[in-house]
Amino acid sequence: MTRATKPSLVTLGDFFRFAVRRFRAARLAYGHGTTNAVDEAAFLVLEALRLPVHTLDPWLDLKPTATERARLLTLIEARVALRLPAPYLVGAAYMHGVRFRADKRALIPRSFIGDLLIGGALPIGDPSRVRRVLDLCTGSGCLAILAALVFPRARIDAVDLSAGALALARRNVADHRLDDRITIHRGDLFAPLGNGRYDLIISNPPYVDGRGMAKLPPEYRHEPRMALAAGDDGLDLVRRILAEAPRHLTKNGNLLCEIGRGRRPLETAYPRLPFLWLDTEQSEGEVFWIARKDLA
Repeated sequence: MTRATKPSLVTLGDFFRFAVRRFRAARLAYGHGTTNAVDEAAFLVLEALRLPVHTLDPWLDLKPTATERARLLTLIEARVALRLPAPYLVGAAYMHGVRFRADKRALIPRSFIGDLLIGGALPIGDPSRVRRVLDLCTGSGCLAILAALVFPRARIDAVDLSAGALALARRNVADHRLDDRITIHRGDLFAPLGNGRYDLIISNPPYVDGRGMAKLPPEYRHEPRMALAAGDDGLDLVRRILAEAPRHLTKNGNLLCEIGRGRRPLETAYPRLPFLWLDTEQSEGEVFWIARKDLA
C-alpha cells in the first residue's frame, strides 16, 4: 500500500487524522463503542498499538515503527473496505474502562445495562445484599463480568445458546480472574438452570425487529444474526423472559432488561405491567426494571 510510505504519515497523530478523513469520506456506521469518526479513529489507532484508549493527546507525536505503520494503515483500510467494526479488527472492546476480548462469535460488548450497573443507578440499595445474579444471553460475558465487579458478594450464572459466544465468554471471565464467581451455562434461556433463583436477572437479549434487521448497516451484519434478530416486533425473547422470570427470581428479586426501540410494542402487549424505565445519558426508554411481585 503506497500510503504507508507517505512522509505525511509519520506520527500517530498523522494516522489518526488520516483515519478520520477516510472514515468520514466513506460515511461509515458506528455504534460499537463509538458514535463518530473521531472517536472511532482514536480507538482504532490506540488499541492497535495497545496504548491506553482513554486519551489520545499524549500519543499524538509518537512515531510508530515501520511494522506498526503498516498495521495501522491495514486496519484503517480494512475498516473502510470491509466495513468491519473497529473492535472486531483489533479484537477488543471497552465498557467503562474494562477491556473485553471481541470477535465475530458474539456481539461486540455494549449495553446500556452496563451504564446502569457502573453508574449505580439501579433501585437496589446496598449492592452487597445481592448474592445471586443471572445474565441471560450473555454473549461475550461482558455484563456478567461488570455485575461481578459491582456486586462484590454475588455469584453469577451466565447463559447463552451459542457455543462460540460462550467460548469467548470463558476467555473474558478468565482474563478478569472471575472463574470462581461466574459460571457459564449453555442452553436456551432458563433451561440449564434448574430451579435456581436470583436476586437480580439482567438480560440484553436479541431485540431487533423485522424492519430493523432489513435496514441494518453493513457493520452490524458482521455480528451474529442470532444475537440480533427477535421476530417481527423484536419481542420474541422478551416475552419468554417475562413469562419465565418469576419462577427464577427470589421473593424480592428484580428483572433488568434492554429492549432497544421496543418500548411501545412492549407496553402495548403488557398494558398492566408497571415497567420502570431506566434512562442513561445515551438512552431513553430502552431498558426496563420490574419486580418479581409485579410479574407474578
